[in-house]
Amino acid sequence: MKNSDIISQLKKTKSYILKNIKTKPKIAIITGSGLSDIKDLIKNQKIIAYSKIPYFKQTTIAGHKGELVVGKIDNTDVVLLNGRFHYYEGHTMQDITYPVRLLKELGINTIIITCAVGAINKKYSVGDIVAIKDHINFMVDNPLIGKHFKCFGERFPDISNVYDTNLINKIKKIAKSNKIKLQTSVYFAVKGPSYETASEISVFGSLGADVVGMSLVPEVIVAGQMKMKVLALAYISNKTGNTSKKSITHEEVLAVGRKTGIKMANLIKNIIREIR
Repeated sequence: MKNSDIISQLKKTKSYILKNIKTKPKIAIITGSGLSDIKDLIKNQKIIAYSKIPYFKQTTIAGHKGELVVGKIDNTDVVLLNGRFHYYEGHTMQDITYPVRLLKELGINTIIITCAVGAINKKYSVGDIVAIKDHINFMVDNPLIGKHFKCFGERFPDISNVYDTNLINKIKKIAKSNKIKLQTSVYFAVKGPSYETASEISVFGSLGADVVGMSLVPEVIVAGQMKMKVLALAYISNKTGNTSKKSITHEEVLAVGRKTGIKMANLIKNIIREIR
């Protein structure tokens, strides 16, 4: 996708979506690997495959269904992006953040982003849920590179507080009341798709990272530029290179996601009740 084309493309995509839905979503959710069942929270579903949406790329990774789902959670109109695009699939930064641009075009100001992460912090266990409070971008790229459009926000946005503190405090209280273990963590973003070496994990940890992953950050940067409120929730899918002697497989990541999905869905349902 060329930066120069994005405005006209967003208008066409927005027009297509509005012709196919009858509601006006207030909150958006993006699902990570193995968390597709979060869509079961949504009632009165209208499902649109990514393959039918103008200028959307296609998901190629197992655990990412590739569909936009509109409906209600309780009495709140929501939109779910069931599956995301990743940099390591060969997409550009503009491609993988295009759906977030679209959400803003649809009038959405609050976004809940979920993902799978590997544990760097040795106190974390597989299956734990974490609320991301900050990140370190080691993807050596940024979705804001290229032509600037004032309608998206500032050229040099301050994202030092991009993860909404109020939402983090709310989710911590919800987790406590539901007896769900919740960590607050610093996310280290890498390109992938290979898992990290033990030496790399040691370095990442020394820089202050608690977890590592291959997504999230580009979407968050774009959301921050557009002044969207961001809540990022992740589940610990595996121990990383310096904390486990066991080899990591994507199938195991998905299995943990399916088991953790119930807890994640419970948190999301309750936070939506708080912010609607």
